[in-house]
Parts: sequence; C-alpha cells; structure tokens
Amino acid sequence: MTRPDPTAASASEARLTLFDLPLDVVTLEQTLDRLGGWMFRAPRSPHTVVTLNPEFIVQSRTQPEFVRAMQEADLVTADGVGIVWAARQLHGREVPRAPGYDIVKGLMQRHGSELRVFFLGARPGVAEQAAQNAMRDYGIQVAGVHHGYFDSSEDQRVAELVGASGAHLVLTGMGAGRQEIFNQYWRQVLAAPVLLGCGGVIDVFAGTADLAPAWTRKLGVEFIWRVGLDRKRWNRAPRLAQFMRLVQAEKRRQGRGTQ
Repeated sequence: MTRPDPTAASASEARLTLFDLPLDVVTLEQTLDRLGGWMFRAPRSPHTVVTLNPEFIVQSRTQPEFVRAMQEADLVTADGVGIVWAARQLHGREVPRAPGYDIVKGLMQRHGSELRVFFLGARPGVAEQAAQNAMRDYGIQVAGVHHGYFDSSEDQRVAELVGASGAHLVLTGMGAGRQEIFNQYWRQVLAAPVLLGCGGVIDVFAGTADLAPAWTRKLGVEFIWRVGLDRKRWNRAPRLAQFMRLVQAEKRRQGRGTQ
C-alpha cells in the first residue's frame, strides 16, 4: 500500500497565527493524509496534534504551559466555526475545519485493522467501551486503554504504559490544556507517531456523550447546540463571548496599526 508523503504539503497550505498560537490551513482530507503518513512511516517518530477551538484560546491566555504545548505542536487544525470566523476577521483567510471527531473517525475508516489505537481518557470504564465500539465498527486493533482521571504524579507511569503498547494513534481525552501539555511533555516516552488531544471524542465513541446533529456540524454551530441542551456546559458560554471580544479587539488593534 502506498503511503502519502506527510511532508508533501499542498501549495494552498499555510500556517497562520491567532493570538500567538499556530493554525494550519488544512482540509480534513489533507489532515488524514498527513497523519496516515506519520503513523506508518519508518522509523517511528512522535507528532502532536491539536484541534483548536475558541475555548483553547481563552484558556491559554492565563496558562503559558498550554500556550507552549500548542506552539510546539506538529499540526494544529481548526476544530470549530469560531476559529474559522477568527481567521477570516484577522487574516482575511478561509480556513477549512478538521474537527477532532472527524479526524478520528476518518483515520479509523481509512486504516481499519492495520491501525493500533490507545484510548487514554474519560472516566473509568468509558475508554474500554469506546475501544470495544471502535473495534466492532471499524475493525481497529486496540493497543490499550486507560482512564483520564489520574494525578500528575502518575504521568510517567501512564506514559510508559502507552509507550510500550506499540500504538500508531493515541487519543488523549483529559480536558483542554491537560491533554495537550501531557502529549507534548511526554511525547518521546509515549512514542506513538500521532498523539491527538481529542477532548470528548472518547465519550462519543463510547456512547456516553451524543454527537451533535449533522446539520449543526455542517454549519459549524454544534457548540451552540451543546451549550443549549447541556446544563454542565452553560458555564462555557461566557468563554465564547470573551473569545469574540478578543477577536474584535485584535481586529481594531490591527486596523489602527495600518492607518
């Protein structure tokens, strides 16, 4: 089977900067091509992937370590419509979306039984269910599972467990910031070619969280749908408003700078 060359970037690809954070202008298909190349290339080399959303930007304003983890990532995709809107406002560029769930599902569909996946995250028992469902639906190999509720003092133990699994893909779902910092800091120990901070994707695969309806995902407004129906997410709405204010302030600043 011929593998795509992950270094053969399209002429249309570029890396933008949003609030000191990188953003790669890549489609979902280009993302899947690049990650597929990384996963099966010899010798193996770890790569971190971030799916950027507005909450990440707001949260990172007070977390320098989170900023560094994203700045050092090998690939940063636009997860939500808010990032697409920000790129349009601040750079005049149309940036395609490559959300975490779509990336994970696409990789499983493409590579099936040749793909070894480690499910790291969510509450105890959830990663196991997600792994079983993914194995049933896509025929993947389960490299291992571990919940995401462990203290930082256990980071090395868990990283070594993942590193010994021979996984091609590690799905790290431990919450924004924690998962990206963990992947970046322990990348050499984790050793897998693709380390993806995936948020609630493990819960979706397990069936303990619902995927937003197709129409909301197509329009890029699934965040609004989730916040509206899930009381636990209501406290996240102010972050979206704060993000919009940040973008508007930065746009005004850029405008003054060009006058």
